[in-house]
Amino acid sequence: MMTFRKISRLLLISCFLVLFLNSTAQKRTGDNHNPVFEGWYADPEGIVFGDEYWIYPTYSAPYNKQVFMDAFSSKDLVTWEKHERIIDTTEVQWAWRAMWAPAIIEKDGKYFLFFAANDIQSDEEEGGIGVGIADTPGGPYKDYLGKPLIDKFYNGAQPIDQFVFHDKDGQYYMFYGGWRHCNIAKLKDDFTGFVPFEDGETFKEVTPEGYVEGPFMFIRNGKYYFMWSEGGWTGPDYSVAYAIADSPFGPFKRVGKILKQDPDVATGAGHHSVIHVPNTDEYYIVYHRRPLGETDGNHRETCIDRMYFDDEGFIKPVKITFEGVKARPIKLD
Repeated sequence: MMTFRKISRLLLISCFLVLFLNSTAQKRTGDNHNPVFEGWYADPEGIVFGDEYWIYPTYSAPYNKQVFMDAFSSKDLVTWEKHERIIDTTEVQWAWRAMWAPAIIEKDGKYFLFFAANDIQSDEEEGGIGVGIADTPGGPYKDYLGKPLIDKFYNGAQPIDQFVFHDKDGQYYMFYGGWRHCNIAKLKDDFTGFVPFEDGETFKEVTPEGYVEGPFMFIRNGKYYFMWSEGGWTGPDYSVAYAIADSPFGPFKRVGKILKQDPDVATGAGHHSVIHVPNTDEYYIVYHRRPLGETDGNHRETCIDRMYFDDEGFIKPVKITFEGVKARPIKLD
């Protein structure tokens, strides 16, 4: 027979459970748009092609299951269409696991998808940064080179987390690097390799204070904003910091963090990209984070929030939200 104390305890637990479920439901319904699509996805590269937004993320799973990549497209930042398996290891013969952190660029009517694979730990292992090519943003992507573009460690940088930057003079650069080192390299016009700099170096280290991985760059009002992730990717303190410089080579003096966890929303907010709405001064930060209470390192969700600047051009700290952003169609002139 149940005692009065046991009945009271069960009623109390039931009340707390109802309150928790109601609170969770309120956070996940209505006008709330974060995460932006279902599934565990991380390291999102956001970009605009024509009048569409695209996101290319890592499929967040154990390394041996990371053998493909999906993409997502949207006309308004709110409703997203999934494009499944735009590239996988059956197409990239030298890749067999840990396909990470895609970067995308359009050039001369072709789409180039840069990715890391195999999580190599030394120069003796096969893997590194590769390139896929397709006729449309949604693929399918074919292996462009039949081998990695970068398969060695230079300046201590693990060949992962690549980002391709198109400078205002037309030159394409690659920023990349894990293990707390970041390199910049000048890409050949056809993306088949690199052009040495005037001093003969091919890979120049540009690592700022606090850098761990996940480089990203954009230009605003003539200034180069260089951004990166700090902390451990499986931990709650994963975050994003930035610097401002007058050229893509820096020097990059750390300004501070602008994206981090919120104990009321999510932890591990990091490895981001930035979407700039054409012909506006509107910027959105696309990033991954881990739901509260989630302990699996691979359980990461892709989210979007607005990014604002102050009157001096510094990035204001981003408030991560469940609401996300409102519908924002692209209006082309």
